Amino acid sequence: MTMAKSNIGALDKIGMQIQWNRLLSVVEEQAQTLIRTAFSTSAREAGDISAGVYDIGGRMLAQAVTGTPGHVNAMAASVNHFLAKYPIERMNEGDVFVTNDPWLGTGHLNDFTVVTPTWRRGQIVALFACTTHVVDIGGRGFGPDGRQVYEEGLNIPIMPLAMKGEMNRLLLDLIAVNNRNPVEVEGDLYSLVACNDVGCRRLVAMMDEFGMDSIETLADHIIEASRKGMAEEIAKLPNGVYRNAMRIDGYEKPLDLVAEMTITDDTIAVSFDGTSPISAYGINVPMSYTDAYASFGVRCAVGGAIPNNAGSLAAVKITAPSGSILNAPHPCAVTARHVIGQMLPDVVLGCLHQIAPERCPAEGTSCLWNPVLLGGHGVVDGNYGQARPFAMNTFHTGGAGARPSKDGLDATAFPSGVRNTPVEINETIAPLIFWRKEYRPDSGGAGEHRGGVGQIMEIEHAQGAPFAISSMFDRIDHPARGRDGGGPGATGTIGLKSGRAFKGKGRQTIPPTERLLLQMPGGGGLGDAKRRDPARVARDVANGFVSVQQARADYGVVVDAEGSVDPAATQSLRGG
Repeated sequence: MTMAKSNIGALDKIGMQIQWNRLLSVVEEQAQTLIRTAFSTSAREAGDISAGVYDIGGRMLAQAVTGTPGHVNAMAASVNHFLAKYPIERMNEGDVFVTNDPWLGTGHLNDFTVVTPTWRRGQIVALFACTTHVVDIGGRGFGPDGRQVYEEGLNIPIMPLAMKGEMNRLLLDLIAVNNRNPVEVEGDLYSLVACNDVGCRRLVAMMDEFGMDSIETLADHIIEASRKGMAEEIAKLPNGVYRNAMRIDGYEKPLDLVAEMTITDDTIAVSFDGTSPISAYGINVPMSYTDAYASFGVRCAVGGAIPNNAGSLAAVKITAPSGSILNAPHPCAVTARHVIGQMLPDVVLGCLHQIAPERCPAEGTSCLWNPVLLGGHGVVDGNYGQARPFAMNTFHTGGAGARPSKDGLDATAFPSGVRNTPVEINETIAPLIFWRKEYRPDSGGAGEHRGGVGQIMEIEHAQGAPFAISSMFDRIDHPARGRDGGGPGATGTIGLKSGRAFKGKGRQTIPPTERLLLQMPGGGGLGDAKRRDPARVARDVANGFVSVQQARADYGVVVDAEGSVDPAATQSLRGG
């Protein structure tokens, strides 16, 4: 069904739309294969993955709905690095390629990207790629304490993971011997291979069903339709230059993320010139990850209905000066790049809010609050004894910012989109007890639309031993800001239940019999809090999201703990 562009008629376009929809189902099944076969909780429970299909020129045609922007948008560019090293003509049937290089993949060593050519009738017709975060890759472990990437773990250049159908046992052994969780990591690598294999087989079946000799015509249609659709959406915005800046905690000192957005007829360009320079620690961001999350921020408000692929992404241009924390060169330490990079949608939306406030939420926690918990000899300060060693990533977050017509989502990961990992699962893979996991009252910023609330977690070693946390948290000193008169979200805290405060970043030890206490930040509010319907405030009080005191002080609503409003007192307090 290959045809010249000029000969494509209405019926042909309908046929290609059907094929496009089928392609979307192929990549979604590809992603679900990874989730269902994964060994680690990051993929299996949190969905910290991505999956997509590419033409033989390396253009991303479709991505799975399941997955994170940091993976899929960065992976959109990384496939071209694979093709640069292994051109199509050098690939053999049964080959699979892999890397975790931060500058060629998705920004840090814990993410493995796997690329597989799709063979049909002796020819390569497409490429499938997928990514997941693995629990460990050696070095210091998943945390921000490294000073160079060499300390952060094993760096795998682009190379074969399988050759002519045989797994590269030498590579797998090398990864295993450098790993705290070798079974889980090797299992995830096999899951990545299986994920792409399912995509390849489903695509071949689709081509057979539709009688397609290649996907070239379909690929051109997808890219051109998406490019055109994105251009039309951008054209609805006023041309101009819009600026925004946001200060966040950083590691050794606060950081400024500075954006200048230039909108022309069919392009949105975002420059991060003026942003703080690189850090001495592992919170630096490779450009691929900056590009991924900044472009996602644009797409949240512009062209959200246009499918995400090479055509729609081409309309958004992201730049950052080399040597800034958003364009960190090799060999900067980058393990905790997500703490900074995931703030970028808020920065970009602050620019877009100036021309499209009806589309833009308030700032949220944004960065994940993922406590990496570890136990074992040399991991903790003090004697670990005979307690079971472990290393575990848990995925959690604070509240999202209030939306233009709705409250912010509570304890929800925006912009990453990953899910919280259930404490019941965490307790089965580590000797820990999670004593509390509950919403945090008064953490959402006040507003006509309330910011999403964070959560409280309380954790103890089940065997009475010390354990460690690698903290990679922000919004402890600088809260999520509200918009249009909305209040800021609450800042987060980390420390011991007995009272000692911990730093927001770095490895720290929880002593024996002590409990770790995490209080996660809330999202900013949107609009004047005094305009919020008293009945909604009363419902928040009854649900434990807002205290009686905050209802009175911030919302001007007099309500008891059961949610019963005193109308007369409320009217008096609100001045009307």
